[in-house]
Amino acid sequence: MSAAPTPTITRRLRITGKVQGVWYRGSTVEQATALGLKGWVRNRTDGSVEALVQGPPQAVQALITWAHRGPELARVSGVEVTEVLGSAEVLEGFVQRGTV
Repeated sequence: MSAAPTPTITRRLRITGKVQGVWYRGSTVEQATALGLKGWVRNRTDGSVEALVQGPPQAVQALITWAHRGPELARVSGVEVTEVLGSAEVLEGFVQRGTV
């Protein structure tokens, strides 16, 4: 008898505050990789950071919890979390993308 597959969820995060120029993206990649998540993180031209995160619910929640504080020099004022259903994007590993 095989074990049931681990459910996977996808969330889009928009992090605001002093989150650019403080190693937020690099730290997000490190945290997400350690949690075994897939996805990406990038700066936005409005000064926010955006991430698409996919994995087991507990690991995704752990990254969301971390996102509220971020790396040491960050000053997070808000984290908006949106559920993503039926994403056609194929995610491999966790990467840092260019600014949009």
